[in-house]
Amino acid sequence: MDTVTKEQRSKNMSAIRSHDTKPEIYLRKLLFARGYRYSLNSPNITGHPDIYLKKYNTAIFVHGCFWHRHEGCKYAYTPKSRVEFWQNKFNSNIKRDHVVKEELDCKGIKNLIVWECAIKQSQKKGNSPDKLISMVIEFMDSGSKYKEISAEELLRED
Repeated sequence: MDTVTKEQRSKNMSAIRSHDTKPEIYLRKLLFARGYRYSLNSPNITGHPDIYLKKYNTAIFVHGCFWHRHEGCKYAYTPKSRVEFWQNKFNSNIKRDHVVKEELDCKGIKNLIVWECAIKQSQKKGNSPDKLISMVIEFMDSGSKYKEISAEELLRED
């Protein structure tokens, strides 16, 4: 059972941002500091990517592990109440992400997913953001069309 009132839950959920989230801003600052220029939430690009680098024909999405169901991630838990509602919501998000990926691929636009857990791992005390940003830049310079960067991958890339 929910521990807060329906009104409080509604207020909490309405405070969740769809863009300009802390992880997005963090990644944007890393790119900008290294001289990369981009557009935000491009309405002309399928899926309105969080970051679009025209010069590299690359759409970057910073996915929240909870909302986009990052498989195997501790942040992708399922709430205990209204399970059916949440499952439908998550399935809808996953389906939309798949459609966006397919459409970007058909248009020849490179698609990079940076998971929230990778951003959090990069921000941990004692960690350097250099590894994360170098993986992003490496993808943009590569011939690959699609990549996902997770905390697990950041730790594995040593």
